[in-house]
Amino acid sequence: MNKFFQFEELGTNFRTEFIAGLTTFLSMAYILFVNPIILGADGATGMDQGAIFTATAIAAAVGTLIMGLYAKYPVALAPGMGLNAFFAYTVVLGWGIPWETALAGVLASGLIFIVLTLTGLRELVINAIPANLKFAVGAGIGLFIAFIGFQNSGIIVADDATMVALGDLTSGPTLLAVFGLIVTVVLIALNIKGGVFYGIIITSIAGMIGGLIAPPTGVGDIVGPVPSLAPTFGQAFAHFGDIFTGQMLVVILTFLFVDFFDTAGTLVAVATKAGLMKNNKLPRAGKALFSDSAATVVGATLGTSTTTSYVESTTGVSAGGRSGFTAVVTAGFFILALVFSPLLGIITAEVTAPALIVVGVLMCTALKDIEWDRFEVAVPAFLTVITMPLAYSIATGIAMGFIFYPILMAIKGKTKDINPIMWLLFIVFLLYLIFLH
Repeated sequence: MNKFFQFEELGTNFRTEFIAGLTTFLSMAYILFVNPIILGADGATGMDQGAIFTATAIAAAVGTLIMGLYAKYPVALAPGMGLNAFFAYTVVLGWGIPWETALAGVLASGLIFIVLTLTGLRELVINAIPANLKFAVGAGIGLFIAFIGFQNSGIIVADDATMVALGDLTSGPTLLAVFGLIVTVVLIALNIKGGVFYGIIITSIAGMIGGLIAPPTGVGDIVGPVPSLAPTFGQAFAHFGDIFTGQMLVVILTFLFVDFFDTAGTLVAVATKAGLMKNNKLPRAGKALFSDSAATVVGATLGTSTTTSYVESTTGVSAGGRSGFTAVVTAGFFILALVFSPLLGIITAEVTAPALIVVGVLMCTALKDIEWDRFEVAVPAFLTVITMPLAYSIATGIAMGFIFYPILMAIKGKTKDINPIMWLLFIVFLLYLIFLH
């Protein structure tokens, strides 16, 4: 094992890698409970929460294991925040597309990602998208996720006069969410690794003490049989023939683009922090991207939205993780977590809302990298960021940015700086806004 994972060459050892793997797991374990709540949308999507929980854990374990054994990076994977919200709130609830067809769209995006990776076309696509739009997409998704968190907690509610307004902060569930938000941000401010996960645990306990959440009455309310995958398993393949529509093309492109940005950015961030970059390039980049795309295919088959690399992996690197064994350990903990599905009855939407808000805050840090002093860049970036939460659609936000960017660049006489792929995407998203939306 020492030789396979190159412990000596990387200056690490078994104990360090194990602790790093555990640290990474604790930093992203919140997804086990947040993902079923988002994809289930309180029963509105029709997806079975138990099946989503199992699909989330297994997809994370398999994807992370592939990354650890094949690409040999200390990077963990799980269903991505933002794309799960796009899946549930935009595609299924907003556009009325059945969740089975949406899963088929996730599967298609994963298969396309694999083809682009194996053929080397991935660099062509990634390089075609201006960096400023990539930053804007990430930040916009952050605002979208945070908005959902505010909604789920009751902090922000619908209002006939102003569309949205401040909710009833004296309500018990809303107060619990506010308490959870305070606890979570304090933990993260204190650099507590796994702060989001611990925030969920502390908020759940507070809810039990306050009589807002029914406490477990026995071991069976904490650990239990692994929920069946039967309600979701294989539905993506069964409905694959339903994806050949204009609307699903936009869905698939959105899944693909966001996964591209997330994966590329996360891999570079983790590799840089771990000192694994060589000549400003990512070694074994093809293997890492293949691991990510393969995980998406596995996740879609099981019954969850796009599985992608998690930036929380940097917490494991901070704990000393340098090799793929860190990822192997993290994968093992996701498998062990399968028996804790009864906690889904304890961890409510109000409990997970602070996690959504905090993740949104962290994603919005990308705003600082946008060239706001260039008007032709600032406008499409701003429209991308602001439209996602206001239109309640990640795809619409991307469309606004990808339409206005080439127009303004052309007006400024910078047509040579516009990649031909951007003009193709301009047409696709313009047609989407005119006819499909």
